[in-house]
Amino acid sequence: MPSDSKPIPPPPVALAALELALEQSQQVKAKVEACVEDLSSSNDATKTAIAEGTQLLSAHAVLVESEAVEGRVQEVADDLHDATEALSQGIDDQKLTAAALSQAEQELAQTQAALAASQAAERQARQRALHDSATGLPNRELFDDRLEQAIALAARHHWTLAVMFLDLDGFKAVNDTHGHAAGDAVLKEVAARLLKQSREEDTACRNGGDEFLFLLLNPGDAGNIERLAGLVMNQLEQPITFGALQLGIKLSMGIAIYPQHGTTGEQLVGRADGAMYRAKAKGGGIVVC
Repeated sequence: MPSDSKPIPPPPVALAALELALEQSQQVKAKVEACVEDLSSSNDATKTAIAEGTQLLSAHAVLVESEAVEGRVQEVADDLHDATEALSQGIDDQKLTAAALSQAEQELAQTQAALAASQAAERQARQRALHDSATGLPNRELFDDRLEQAIALAARHHWTLAVMFLDLDGFKAVNDTHGHAAGDAVLKEVAARLLKQSREEDTACRNGGDEFLFLLLNPGDAGNIERLAGLVMNQLEQPITFGALQLGIKLSMGIAIYPQHGTTGEQLVGRADGAMYRAKAKGGGIVVC
């Protein structure tokens, strides 16, 4: 799962170069201000001396003073040029760094999107691997895993479990008479009705063909389990609409109860399977425990 991206700070080297250039610029600024102040003071003093007639400036003195001022101005100009170049380079470096960071953030976003898509595909693959494609119910692998977990809970809390093994009587005749589309419609409707009878903690499973498994977690005593089995049979045997047809189906159901009929998943499913075949042997449409 992708996490929220945070802005990446510029590298210390780029910041240090820019800060150094700014500091150099501030130093040059101070020199310019000092030079201006000196020139202003010298100019004011000269004007005062001339006005009072207390000083006569020789051409040589004026030249010397002019050369000194020119030297200071040139020195400041050179410093200003160096500072400007350093500052410009620092800004260019900062722009390059910002562009690199922007590119890195785009690549990070693309990576996160690809990761999210990969995780979604993985979840879908896992869903397909553990569920029946025709009905959407858990397949036998997932059912066995949940049954083992349910047995562990039942042993810890002294609960009962019920495993119901269901087989659709006459399903082959539906396929042969009305086609596989009708058969698929029957399977999907049986699955939907089983899910309606399920609590959150229960598990309905397509075992393959026209066989289904139904696990009830802590359903109570044997009397309540038989009552629940009757409700399931009644709901599943209601006519199924397929186009203009009303398809009637019957069920044979076998039940195994934890712990009296077995303490492992294999034992419970085997016992329920055997009970289901005894129900079919008696003509179907009944529950055998």
